Amino acid sequence: MTAGGVAPDVTVDIMLPHYGRLDLVQETVRSVLAQDDPQWRLTVVDDSGELADDALAKWCDELGDERVRYHRNPRNLGINRNFQQCVDLVEHDLAVIIGNDDLMLPGYVGAVRRAHAAHPEIAIVQPGVEVVDSHGMPARTLVDLSKRWVYAPRVSEPTVLAGEELAVSLLRGNWLYFPSICWRSGPLRRAGFREGVDVVQDLALVLDLVLDGESLLVQPEVCFRYRRHGASVSSAHAADGRRFSEERAFFVETADRMAVRGWPRAARTARRHLSSRINALTRLPAAARRGGGGLRTLARHAFGA
Repeated sequence: MTAGGVAPDVTVDIMLPHYGRLDLVQETVRSVLAQDDPQWRLTVVDDSGELADDALAKWCDELGDERVRYHRNPRNLGINRNFQQCVDLVEHDLAVIIGNDDLMLPGYVGAVRRAHAAHPEIAIVQPGVEVVDSHGMPARTLVDLSKRWVYAPRVSEPTVLAGEELAVSLLRGNWLYFPSICWRSGPLRRAGFREGVDVVQDLALVLDLVLDGESLLVQPEVCFRYRRHGASVSSAHAADGRRFSEERAFFVETADRMAVRGWPRAARTARRHLSSRINALTRLPAAARRGGGGLRTLARHAFGA
């Protein structure tokens, strides 16, 4: 056993929900293969359904690494249910649900295993992240600058957060990079992804765990590359306002849950959902140029009660 009480041979289940470009998912898989620490298993969960061909399955098989598995859903489940499928397929003590275009730096698996070994009570480890664009080059977006300098806790060493303090921090602005998170699989399976929630499913899952008494470790060691581009589901839904309809309903419900829990600061923060309103506000000019119902949805979210 390690000093933290976790067996040294504990395996990280890396779950890769896939729907999209073959070249990008291949880059992601290669980044897993390049890990310094061999204690991982990768499962590609292909949600292409009836549109799937054999190219990805064949490529995974030709890698010749028994730690790489390929699973094809017989029909397209959609992002939310495919993420839940990933959770259902987890078999080991630790799990990651990586994006199909994100990249692990070579030290990722070792870093998160050490973090969980040192803090076996922690359900969620958020490691340090580099943000890159669609071409893999360093990116500096307003969203990421806000996450780093406005919303994320300023820490220089591993720091544990929990309870109302953590809930308030995340409800002010979601500073997590979900695909980089390493979870203890027990709490992850217990909570799961709420059905029917797409663009805030990550925040919903984390807050469910926080309300259930779980804690989060911020591990500043940079070991992951998150790809930021305009082709994501959340970006597409933000453009026409669907993201904010979902967020509005989510924050109203969350405020009620926080109030019932006896966390008044978290309840007030959820009702204000200021960062979400600011995000909608920044998208109003583009929506006005496009016209249509998206403008009304964005305006209602930005200025509504």
